[in-house]
Amino acid sequence: MSKKILAYLLPVLTGILFIALWYGLRGMMADDQKFLLPSPDQILTAFIENKDALWNSALNTTKGALIGFFGAVAISTLLAIVLSLSPLIRASLYPYLMILQMTPVIVLAPIIIQWAKPGLPSVSVITFLICFFPLVVNTTQGLISVDRNWVDLFKMYRASRRQEMFLLRLPAALPYFFTGLRIAAPLGPIGAIVGGFTAGSSAGDGGGLGFQAIIYSSQLKMAALFATALTGCLLGFIFVAAAVWLSWWSMHAWHDSFSRNDI
Repeated sequence: MSKKILAYLLPVLTGILFIALWYGLRGMMADDQKFLLPSPDQILTAFIENKDALWNSALNTTKGALIGFFGAVAISTLLAIVLSLSPLIRASLYPYLMILQMTPVIVLAPIIIQWAKPGLPSVSVITFLICFFPLVVNTTQGLISVDRNWVDLFKMYRASRRQEMFLLRLPAALPYFFTGLRIAAPLGPIGAIVGGFTAGSSAGDGGGLGFQAIIYSSQLKMAALFATALTGCLLGFIFVAAAVWLSWWSMHAWHDSFSRNDI
């Protein structure tokens, strides 16, 4: 059996084993407790029965995730360029970035709601805060980790700071940037779902997946709650797949990690 076939077969076998263990664990539970762990077929049924509500919630979550995620990409890239200009700038700003990263978003949520408003604006800001740090750290590291020989070559040819930045440092930082992007990609939907829990709103055409989960939880609809989690997982896979594809599209023709088929 070839390695390629085995690479596809092993995840399938692992999934089958996981589902079998799921049914086995549920079978050992008392009858009055089985509702806490619905079976996979019950979750699938709930997914189909609530497809309209889950679809609308997923669309609202996607809006918040996209706004916060792309906002984090844009602002983190600009800030990374500023941070890469001088060690003094990095020393001045890095401690405050660390403080922002270590502050629980759940604590900031009431403040964000007051500054913005419940619903999409607050959810987007929360998503932004969750995605921002890995992007700015990785991109900054890439910008300051350029091969010194290339930097000296640019200086020897009297390249301007702008030429050095746009023709050397930014292209060289792409692998680091896409590493941060692939870390932040699943955090986008997670941030939007967390935002839905803390700052979600049913205004307009309904809340996101986080708000929908609160509704199902209050109604003890456990199968629908698992279906909501499944929807969020699928949304995360879409974000990650998009980030991986963009990374491949941008670098597969020249970066060693792709030419060696490491990914």
